[in-house]
Amino acid sequence: MDWLERAAKLRQWSRDGVRAPHKPLLLLYALGRFQADAGDELPYSAVEADLKRLLVEYGPPRGTTPAYPFHRLVSDGVWEVRTEHGAGSPGTGVRELRASRATGRLAPDLRAALRREPSLLGRMARVLLDLHFPASLHQDLCDAVGLELELAETDALAAPGRRQRDRRMREMVLTAYEYQCAFCGYDGMIGAAPVGLEAAHVRWWAFDGPDDVDNGLCLCSLHHKLFDKGVLGIGDGHRVLVSQQFIGRSPAAREHVTALSGRPLMGPQPGSPPISAAHRSWHTSQVFHGSPRPTAFAEVSRIPSGNPPGIPGTDTSD
Repeated sequence: MDWLERAAKLRQWSRDGVRAPHKPLLLLYALGRFQADAGDELPYSAVEADLKRLLVEYGPPRGTTPAYPFHRLVSDGVWEVRTEHGAGSPGTGVRELRASRATGRLAPDLRAALRREPSLLGRMARVLLDLHFPASLHQDLCDAVGLELELAETDALAAPGRRQRDRRMREMVLTAYEYQCAFCGYDGMIGAAPVGLEAAHVRWWAFDGPDDVDNGLCLCSLHHKLFDKGVLGIGDGHRVLVSQQFIGRSPAAREHVTALSGRPLMGPQPGSPPISAAHRSWHTSQVFHGSPRPTAFAEVSRIPSGNPPGIPGTDTSD
């Protein structure tokens, strides 16, 4: 049985280029959950909220109930649904799925194939990502469904004792920073879904960085990339560092990068932990390039204690 072909040929309503990523999103979500805990059944009551968020953020503008792919994916041979009455889905009705305590999971033959050939999980995920989403969204989607793609393309299944990613980190960090970039204040949304905002690890996950708020920053896509490339960092007093090695002559480069030097971080909100000194120190020594530029934040020497003028929610304490 060619599982890659099945992933590539999911039955979807299609006409005149209209997007229908509902089944691919559910299958990616199921692959991520299988990677974390192979074989667990997924209650519709839990999947509904998660899939609704995925559809809002990565689906088309028109709304569709998560019940549709939960029921319809069965017909593609990669998914099964059971209720308290036995095998089989009660249909696409939300009330029926909830009332019957419906659960779903990858089809038995697919689960067996993934155990025999763990790298199949990563190849299936790649097919779904490549066919239905632009490359710029692949990592965001993997983070949203809890899928570690690089691992999935090698050994895929979690080894006993291996650290597990916390899928809640993104939401916890974005909430702590009130859905705005800690460096520039960008806070764009489409409806209720943030767009271009990401949860950045200060100490990288690959180097024992935890999925905790005190190791996270809400950053816009540009500043996340620059932070991970060592152009930007965080110094004493939770102020932005800009590398002297960064060269940008345009007004845009000056406005969005060099002018940040010395600016206090925006957030986190009161009651949320600030970035740990140990994590800041790791980033400065292991990621940040060279020496920081002199401060470009014109008012930094005259700012009284508390929030700088015009920058609400800023914590200037160390």
